[in-house]
Amino acid sequence: MTRDGSLSTRSVQKLLRGLVSASLVCGASTALARAPATPTHVPTDPSAPDFAHRVLQAVDDLYRGGSSHARIAMSVTTKHWKRTLEMESWTLGADRSLIRILQPKKERGTATLMVARDLFTYLSKTDRTIKISGTMMGGSWMGSHFTNDDLVRSNRFSEDFAASLTGQGMVDGTKIYQFTLTPKESAAVVWGKIVISIRASDLMPIAQVFHDEDGVAIKSLTFHDFRTVQGRTVPFSMRMLPLDKPGESTEIRYKELDYAVQLDDAFFSVQNLRAL
Repeated sequence: MTRDGSLSTRSVQKLLRGLVSASLVCGASTALARAPATPTHVPTDPSAPDFAHRVLQAVDDLYRGGSSHARIAMSVTTKHWKRTLEMESWTLGADRSLIRILQPKKERGTATLMVARDLFTYLSKTDRTIKISGTMMGGSWMGSHFTNDDLVRSNRFSEDFAASLTGQGMVDGTKIYQFTLTPKESAAVVWGKIVISIRASDLMPIAQVFHDEDGVAIKSLTFHDFRTVQGRTVPFSMRMLPLDKPGESTEIRYKELDYAVQLDDAFFSVQNLRAL
């Protein structure tokens, strides 16, 4: 990476170990790549013994089914540089997405394909397709504060975490619930704890704080500018903050979003990764 944030030839090779956000629910980039649906049933009694579990089930189900097409801007600020990428994305359900860079021009065509737990990157500068695996999964996606693993993590809150309601109240005139999640022993989860704040009215997550196994807060993900698009409630802006790097951030903002697009599994192929 050059000091202005552009991807030099040398840095492209370096980023092979870390080039493509909790999904919106369990990592950062789910919000970027997947299309939430407003839940049809919202639990309303916080005193019920299964309240936390039922809320998490409803949140998990926000990402089932549906397809989307979007244009997205991602702004990354680090200690040394700031850069903005414009991207186009297509998604199908919760386990298929294709994202490619539109701007800046010299990086146009670089793309990422996710199919279930498989992740591929096409590097337009070198005309190479690489499967991301192993230690690469912990690397930075597109030079941002999201990791490759954020893209493919498929944990479900209601299945992989034990949850408790640890707070509720009003924030800026909106009633929220706060849940503390700890991973179950059988879950393949990298975090020691996740604290989530959720709007009571529609179960839209508004903030997540990720803690390591020692209880130290590592990063936070917040959601803003909620809008209704074709019957779905969506945060049009989300911001990742690395809490050990003051002043750094990655912000993702939708510029266009369409849920009426018709896609099938065949669209999400390695061949299409290069052809688009």
